[in-house]
Amino acid sequence: MLEKLILVDLNPQVCAAFERYFENLPNVEIFEGYFEQLREYDCFVSAANSFGLMDGGVDAAITRFFGEQLMRRVQENIIEQYFGEQPVGTSMIVETGAARFPYLAHTPTMRVPMAISRTDHIYLAMWAMLRAVHQHNQTQERQIKTVACPGLGTGVGKMSPNEAARQMALAYHNYLNPPAYINWGFASERQAQIRYGGDLSYNFPNA
Repeated sequence: MLEKLILVDLNPQVCAAFERYFENLPNVEIFEGYFEQLREYDCFVSAANSFGLMDGGVDAAITRFFGEQLMRRVQENIIEQYFGEQPVGTSMIVETGAARFPYLAHTPTMRVPMAISRTDHIYLAMWAMLRAVHQHNQTQERQIKTVACPGLGTGVGKMSPNEAARQMALAYHNYLNPPAYINWGFASERQAQIRYGGDLSYNFPNA
């Protein structure tokens, strides 16, 4: 399990939504500002597109911070592991080459830049990232203990801050509370948590 999840975003509305939905979840720190201001973390989450084209939004800032070599490495891994297109619902851990910030979790929230507000893509992305970190820690000597994550889908994806935070928090809650067994009751409950998956006012009046 992670020792700390840092939620970092420039948008005060996104940070307020983080405060609301992650309020009762453990080991969470919220930072309003640039991710470059964070002093230390093991892995940063790239809310990416499926092709590793890291030239817009937070991805452009990641490329400036770590260098274009990271984008090239991401794209090489997408070609090698996913035949050129990394699906939404997957996440891969890539070495950054930076000693203090050694890993990036490349985690598509969309195939190409597009609106995803009426989807469950944020839940799928957050869930995939947490699973990828868990699997990394089971097999690699250098552990990922602290993950820094921006608001997912709240820029070009046009997901509302509340709905993005709700889906992110739900994935984190489920990661922290795996079931002892699986049956149709569990499956139905899990589906009910995420089935609408978007900013539908009749279902999420505060989103």
